[in-house]
Amino acid sequence: MLDSFRELADNYQVIFFDAYGVLKNFEGVMDGVLDVLADLKREGKELYVVTNDASRSPKKMSLTYVHPEHGEIFAEDRIISSGMLARDFLRAKVRAKKVGYLGKPDSAYYIQTAGLTAIPINECDYDTDIGAIALLDDEGFNWESDINRAINILRRKTIPVVVANADTVYPVHQNDVAIAVGGIADLMESALSRRFVRFGKPDAYMFSYSFSRASAITPGVRRKDILMVGDTLETDIRGGNKFGIDTVLVLTGNTALASYPFQIDVSGVIPDYVCESITT
Repeated sequence: MLDSFRELADNYQVIFFDAYGVLKNFEGVMDGVLDVLADLKREGKELYVVTNDASRSPKKMSLTYVHPEHGEIFAEDRIISSGMLARDFLRAKVRAKKVGYLGKPDSAYYIQTAGLTAIPINECDYDTDIGAIALLDDEGFNWESDINRAINILRRKTIPVVVANADTVYPVHQNDVAIAVGGIADLMESALSRRFVRFGKPDAYMFSYSFSRASAITPGVRRKDILMVGDTLETDIRGGNKFGIDTVLVLTGNTALASYPFQIDVSGVIPDYVCESITT
């Protein structure tokens, strides 16, 4: 029997929401989601988006969630992107001031705010003095020519590769997914026989970062006061479980209603709760 998300939410002070597959899909914010979020906010719940999406700045992400009557749901400081962790790494570890990247121009925000110059990979050649390559988004470049270019640059240069989105796929329709940045990274790692530096769920650093942000805004908050809401067992639920916060799997994204018991059994990743969606 599935749980009611609205009833579960009553038991938590802070709620971390994944974005894709929980709050929105390729068509935009899902029906009824803004109403639920506005209700939770009026009830005094502290709401955050904790996402592996590094395609846009937190400010631009926050503009996605504006209720027609109640206004902004998530302030900029309530959007926690894996791109922030990638930015911190680039700022600390990259000596050369230029970073090549795969992604849309908006995703370059995470390089630029690290004080570095972002160069699209199609503008890089073997002599360009870049100190790293960042994989930020699955759009904004030519998959064949630019991925091949990045691979061949990395065959010649000993520089780090930062993957700002650990997801391998993301939902685009009820039954369809698309390859995400983590999937591109898998392909490139296989071709190069090397490992990249990855950020995002399920890594504990992502949850520690999010917990620190929540603690700064809500002093005294404990892990047992937090609920992680996600659609993917291997990222949202595994990561939340390992960090010691309660987790709820929703069936509006990567995990389908018909197959979720099988996927839980096969993966060994067990959520505390399962809900059809956050609107039920």
